[in-house]
Amino acid sequence: MPDSIQRVALVTGAARGIGLATAKLFLAEGWRVALLDIESELLAQAVTEIGRPDATLALTCDLGDPAQITAAFTALAARFGQLDALVNNAGTAVFKPLLETTLEEWNRVMAVNLTGPFLTAQAAAALMADGGGGAIVNITSISGLRASTLRVAYGTSKAALAHLTRQQAAELASLGIRVNAVAPGPVDTAMAKAVHSPEIRADYRDAIPLARYGLEEELAQAIVFLCSDKASYITGQVLAVDGGFDAVGIGLATLRGERRNR
Repeated sequence: MPDSIQRVALVTGAARGIGLATAKLFLAEGWRVALLDIESELLAQAVTEIGRPDATLALTCDLGDPAQITAAFTALAARFGQLDALVNNAGTAVFKPLLETTLEEWNRVMAVNLTGPFLTAQAAAALMADGGGGAIVNITSISGLRASTLRVAYGTSKAALAHLTRQQAAELASLGIRVNAVAPGPVDTAMAKAVHSPEIRADYRDAIPLARYGLEEELAQAIVFLCSDKASYITGQVLAVDGGFDAVGIGLATLRGERRNR
């Protein structure tokens, strides 16, 4: 990547999981990275472990608070003076039945998962335009492509984020800004390990053609690719990185069972 050492990426939700893996990959590719997260202690620990104070910036920010977003971008501009890629990875979820989800919970999920990326893209566009363009990658979810139980707020916010991606791509192209989305399937994050029971993990394996959870590093590879010059003619797309989960319907587990029994 020409002059990649000069490029700057902002990754939200970067204290752990997919966000941290993405930040590390950007650094390995020669980028400077601002890591943003609501969890200040965990963020500080991640940046310390990375050990690249010359190339990193920690930004504590609640994406549900517009004032904090403004402050974070002010700090980013003061430190790096430019922005070439924005990864909207931060998100929150409420896993409750539709009839038990409160308005407060709904509003919080929408504020972080949808309004947050709307505001960060607005703030990022000005910096990117000054530098001749850039790339935005919104992290949606397979739950935004396929409905499921206990995800009324989360799934709806991620489906809306997929459409916001297309709106942003259509309007920001004139500024030289490409906008795409990555929709992860089940990924072996610490959170998934904590909340997915053995039965749920088995269900996912049965429903996924590649028969396994994805790795954080595999998601990072797709995200960084979409931010790179290698994706220079790709915009307005939602890429499911899910082992084929979204591509198949019912019957996969039965077919596998028949093959095993032959």
